Amino acid sequence: MDDTGAYTQTELTRLRRRHMHARYDKDVVHDILDSGLVAHVGYVAGGRPIVTPTAYWRMGENLYFHGSAASRTLETMAEGVEVCVTVSHLDGIVHARSGFNSCMNYRAVMAFGQAVEVTDPAEKTAALDGLLDRLAPGRSKDSKPSSAQELKGTKVLRLELNEVSAKVRAGEVGDDEEDQKLDFWAGIVPVRLVVDEPVDDPDLRPGIERPDYVTKIRLGR
Repeated sequence: MDDTGAYTQTELTRLRRRHMHARYDKDVVHDILDSGLVAHVGYVAGGRPIVTPTAYWRMGENLYFHGSAASRTLETMAEGVEVCVTVSHLDGIVHARSGFNSCMNYRAVMAFGQAVEVTDPAEKTAALDGLLDRLAPGRSKDSKPSSAQELKGTKVLRLELNEVSAKVRAGEVGDDEEDQKLDFWAGIVPVRLVVDEPVDDPDLRPGIERPDYVTKIRLGR
């Protein structure tokens, strides 16, 4: 990242087509990442390309993933293979008069690098607490701490946000001027992810009230 608060463009992150949609500003990238919960992690193992969907969370300039200590996926990534992490949000379907100009409004991030296993117990605990607080602000202080055995059975990986770019399309219908005279409907269908009302566990002990923080999660915009 350079001194302007933007990620430095590289051969991997420089957008060559539709470059007007490219974003390298740190705040834009962070906002897109913080608006989601699931990333797709691509890498090559055994000569085959593999893309794995996984939960993720951001803490500062790092992305974190976790899973079973026996996970072959995490073990492969921890060995230092190059990974490509993508996060995307669909914001709208753009119906142009011309099929060629029909598209979608979206926000997406791609991050490249090598994931590193978190082995320091304090960082590992803090990272897992960060996941709980991402799912519901304040949850880490209102749940049973992980036991030593649970921590041992969990692998946490960290990917530094260094080689990163975002791509955002948020415009209106982009029909050519001559096509705007055609008798076809054009417009945008907004799309958003909705968080529904929490559902209490039927095995809750009597008297346990639903905490306010479980309703504070925000996805999308």
